[in-house]
Amino acid sequence: MTFGEKLRKLRTDNGLTQDELAEKIFVTRTAISKWETDKGYPSIDSLKELSSLFKISIDELISDADIQNKRLLDEAQSRKYYWCAMACLALATVFAIVNYFTQWPYLYAISIASVIGYIAFGLLSKPNYKRMAARRTLIIPFIISRLVIAAVIIIVIVYAFTQS
Repeated sequence: MTFGEKLRKLRTDNGLTQDELAEKIFVTRTAISKWETDKGYPSIDSLKELSSLFKISIDELISDADIQNKRLLDEAQSRKYYWCAMACLALATVFAIVNYFTQWPYLYAISIASVIGYIAFGLLSKPNYKRMAARRTLIIPFIISRLVIAAVIIIVIVYAFTQS
């Protein structure tokens, strides 16, 4: 039984609507709906509230299958961020090259915005559970690698700008 199925069963067994449950644990009804359809998972604070409300342990609320589902959702989201980062990187490179040959000044702004998008999406491209584990050891090299790539692109943009 998934977390969503457990939550729905607990809610209906206690005669609560999604709105009533949301009000009791201080979240929105749409959050409850997402949790019950396994499209999202509650924060630890919400799990504590649910545990207290239904008088069961957090372990009873979640199971190994729920944890695996959360990881799969995190990885799918991270893949989307990765491809967005790669698209931003490609755009920055293409606009920098086009600008070098055409000297259109507004392309600089697009290139810089693409670099900023690359950095933002690049930082989000690691699944949340891996980011948590990496915070202790590998986050600095990860950030440095993103900044080095961004610096190279910015240098190319600045060089193209100064040549015009």
